[in-house]
Amino acid sequence: MTCHPRRLPFSPVLALVLLVTPGGAASALDDGLARTPPMGWNSWNALRLDINEDLVKEVVDVLAEEGLRDAGYEYLVIDDGWQFARDDEGNIVVDPKKFPSGIKALADYVHSRGLKFGLYSDAGAKTCGGFPGSLGHEYQDARTYAAWGVDYLKYDWCHSGNQSAPDSYALMRDALKEAGRPIVLSICEWGTSKPWLWARDVGHLWRTTFDIRPCWDCGQQAHSKGVLIENFIGFTKILDQQVDLESYAGPGHWNDPDMLEVGNGELTHEENRAHFSLWCILAAPLMLGNDIRDMAPEVHAILTNAEVIAVNQDPLGRQGRKVRDDGDLEVWSKELADGSRAVVLFNRSESEADIAFSWPEIGLPEYLSLRVRDLWQQEDKGTFDGSYSAPVPSHGVVMLAVR
Repeated sequence: MTCHPRRLPFSPVLALVLLVTPGGAASALDDGLARTPPMGWNSWNALRLDINEDLVKEVVDVLAEEGLRDAGYEYLVIDDGWQFARDDEGNIVVDPKKFPSGIKALADYVHSRGLKFGLYSDAGAKTCGGFPGSLGHEYQDARTYAAWGVDYLKYDWCHSGNQSAPDSYALMRDALKEAGRPIVLSICEWGTSKPWLWARDVGHLWRTTFDIRPCWDCGQQAHSKGVLIENFIGFTKILDQQVDLESYAGPGHWNDPDMLEVGNGELTHEENRAHFSLWCILAAPLMLGNDIRDMAPEVHAILTNAEVIAVNQDPLGRQGRKVRDDGDLEVWSKELADGSRAVVLFNRSESEADIAFSWPEIGLPEYLSLRVRDLWQQEDKGTFDGSYSAPVPSHGVVMLAVR
């Protein structure tokens, strides 16, 4: 699920390689997994706990047959609500009403369609939905997931009490390693302990914020007896929290600003396109959160734009950064493996506005004549000297490749 914090806490072989990293981190996972940001579909944003075997198979078929798998969305991730209980030996039991054939059979079906299979659990005693978590059963659960054919584990942080996040997630990392199957570990503790400072040798991606909602800049908090129990925010507020985190991301270790809300809620077409463009330039994991069984053609077109996705999946693995902020008008840039730059011109204002940028702002010499291509129009705009400007719609973007 999108990590749904009800309550905040109180306070195959994996090889380690030595790296010089920001924030004091000294090493990173180097197991060949998640060398570009993971792409896939997760059940939570659209379906919450209302999941079952037949529904998941329908989603798998859409991924395989309507161009999404071929666009790069390879992981099918079942979020919270598949669990039921533990048996007398402590083994996790699948909900027999929702998944009568069991998880292994479903994973086999996912694999048969050329996709990879993901599952959800929690580092605490219970999941956010109140089902059994993995606390005290880490190695047991890891062996079960490996036997089922799990390729991706989203590991949440509800009901974690006074647990140490670095220790809890390292424990599951070690359990997955011993289980012997390559499994991407998605750390989902909402950024509360600044995982970008410690998680690159623990997991392959880590949440940097609380949960996303399908809105422009909404924010919602709820308290119970003085304790924060819910915290949800719109995508622009999440975007603001990614500034200055770019140095912590790279191949095999990614900042995760949460799953996509493209096609959900009250987002307009321009806002959907802005949301997707900015997640791509951030080198964020691209986990679809809409019900792809009932998707408008314009949403499908956004999510399958190959030129925009290529920016996200660029093998250099640089996270884009904000290079200029003029109030409501922003310029974001990302270095690509071929030496070119991807640029997003972002307009937060209520009316169309021209946004300009210069070559030095995006790290290129001013004297160069450079070709500019609009990635949404899929059109070459020409060759320009020193700078470029374009009109940008309200709440929208222009996304460019500068070569």
